[in-house]
Parts: sequence; structure tokens; C-alpha cells
Amino acid sequence: MSRVGNNPVSIPEGVEVKVENGLVTVKGPKGELTQQVEDCVQVKVEDGNINFSRISEAKDHKAKHGLYRSLVNNMVVGVTEGYKTEQELIGVGYKADNQGQLLELNVGYSHSIFMQIPDEVKVTTETVKGQPPKITLESVDKQLIGQVAAKIRSFRKPEPFKGKGIKFVGEQLRRKAGKSAAK
Repeated sequence: MSRVGNNPVSIPEGVEVKVENGLVTVKGPKGELTQQVEDCVQVKVEDGNINFSRISEAKDHKAKHGLYRSLVNNMVVGVTEGYKTEQELIGVGYKADNQGQLLELNVGYSHSIFMQIPDEVKVTTETVKGQPPKITLESVDKQLIGQVAAKIRSFRKPEPFKGKGIKFVGEQLRRKAGKSAAK
């Protein structure tokens, strides 16, 4: 039984939802997103809500029932409020800079890392004296912003001994004790 899939998604004011041939299109003040929905889940727009129902009680259909409800809910939130993620570069000499959609990272390697950010994601970098450099990503697509943030983090994951690396703001790192001196 899918508890998530049974909850309707409410449509806020200013958001337009269309369902045609299994393609859900959500248009709002911040942009437009589309999602293909398989035939095992039926989507209906009624009374300012989006309702989801499955055609059978098969395990796969139950899983997709909740999945598509969550994806469409993320689309509605994205086109109204948008998504934002912030990352910090912890380490001596670590820098981040961007020219438009090209992000340049100096994270302790002998060379700079250049990453082309997709046009759907807005990237800004901020360097304040006495604080670690910050990278801020904003987008209407939750999946895309998460994928870009994970790729940036993969260039230098935080290590557990000194905590150096690229981490999300507010993330708690598990720290380890170093070697103890032999006696």
C-alpha cells in the first residue's frame, strides 16, 4: 500500500498543470517542467489537486505510484519556490570562481578544475575574508540541482581526519582521531 501515492498534490495559485498521453507538464512563475508517467499510474487533475491512482496491486505498480507522486510534487514546488543548495570549500588555498556558467575550482590539485554548469542551474560563488568560499546553486529542477551538486562534491569529498574538502552548508561530518604516538 502506497501511503505517499494516495496523498493528492495541491496546485498553488499561478501554476498550470496539463496531463496528455502520460506526459505531465507543470508551468509556473519560475519555469516549466515535464515528466513522463508510465501507464501503470493514472494522473487526474480535479478541484485544484492532482490525484494519482494505480491500475493494480503489483509490487512494481505500488512503488511507481509513490514515485510519480513525489516527482510531480517536486515539480510543483520547483516552479513556485525553486530549489537552492549551498556548498563550502574547506581547506587552505581552496577557491571557487565562476564566469557565467563556467565554474572554476582550485581544491588542492596541481591544476584548476573547470566545470560547465547546465543552463537550467544558476550558479554563484562568494568569497568572504575569514570564511570558506561558498558555491550557491539555484534551479527549478530538484533532480538536476542534486546531480550538479553531487558532481561538484565528487571533485574533493570531505575527508574524515582534517575535514578538508567540499561539503554542504550545515552538513555534519564524522571525524576520526588520527594516529596516536607509539610509546
